[in-house]
Amino acid sequence: MPDDAADVLVVIVNYNAGIHLRRCLDALAAQSLRPRTVIVVDNASCDDSLAGLEQHYPQFQLIRSPCNLGFAAANNLGVREAPKTRWIATLNPDAFPASDWLEQMLRAVRQHPEYAMFASCLLLDGDDGRLDGAGDCYHPSGLAWRRRHAQLDKPPLPAGEVFAPCAAAALYQRSVFEAVGGFDEDFFCYLEDVDLAFRLRLLGERCWYVPEARVVHLGSAITGYRSDFSTYHGQRNLVWTYVRNMPAALLWRSLPLFFLVNLAALIVGWRRGQFGVVARAKWDALRGLNRCLKKRRATQATRQVECAELARAFTPGWRALLFRARAGVSHEL
Repeated sequence: MPDDAADVLVVIVNYNAGIHLRRCLDALAAQSLRPRTVIVVDNASCDDSLAGLEQHYPQFQLIRSPCNLGFAAANNLGVREAPKTRWIATLNPDAFPASDWLEQMLRAVRQHPEYAMFASCLLLDGDDGRLDGAGDCYHPSGLAWRRRHAQLDKPPLPAGEVFAPCAAAALYQRSVFEAVGGFDEDFFCYLEDVDLAFRLRLLGERCWYVPEARVVHLGSAITGYRSDFSTYHGQRNLVWTYVRNMPAALLWRSLPLFFLVNLAALIVGWRRGQFGVVARAKWDALRGLNRCLKKRRATQATRQVECAELARAFTPGWRALLFRARAGVSHEL
């Protein structure tokens, strides 16, 4: 990359992304402000998504994992293997950034240097302007979702603070990313971005939504929308995110809602023919509680924000929960 490239590492985790990976890399190659390093970490794909990749994109680096590490561990691997940069961008292979995406993200960095995380404006593929998400929301019950998912961006959401960025197209300050150990590799995939943002918020870091940084995101193009795979990991990781990160004072206050949300997940799973999948996810979450509680002790010992400040970052109230139930949007972030 030339010397005037942005001080950014972009990590793309690929697993059988097929033609989507080529479209993603074409969009990165066309950026008005190019990243210093782009690394594709391939999780032992068995399709032809890597065919001709090194010949067509010699400016990008490729790491071939001998096994499927999952989204969390593969991103961490890419960060470890890359030259040091100030910023880390995560980009899904089914996410296609506009040509000025990185330029807009770094403009927001200059305008808001007090923020360590930046969320993109994710759009569903199509010409009707519907959002895939405008940052991620977190409810005190442990439920998480993409803000304004599947809704028209009218009126357009302004720039502002959100709880977390969706890692399909996100920007993180590298120093804080590494300070908390990056993504939790036990998650494998789904909700690892919400967990990371939660841990960073406990240290006093915040996330800024950049509406000008636009990215078309197919969403679940590889794992499948509401598939057994995505449902399992989303439901299991929902428990671990809450247990590890929720401070004690807020945990005891919200615990009844947490139990209610998990009971509702079993009921919804039964109605969708996925009761066994959800039940297994909750059982495996319980089996992993000892390990999760050990992480909790370390996480809470370094907390630097007051509970009241953290609570203001949540999306509160029964109204938000009921809206998610009516919309039928799952936890599959």
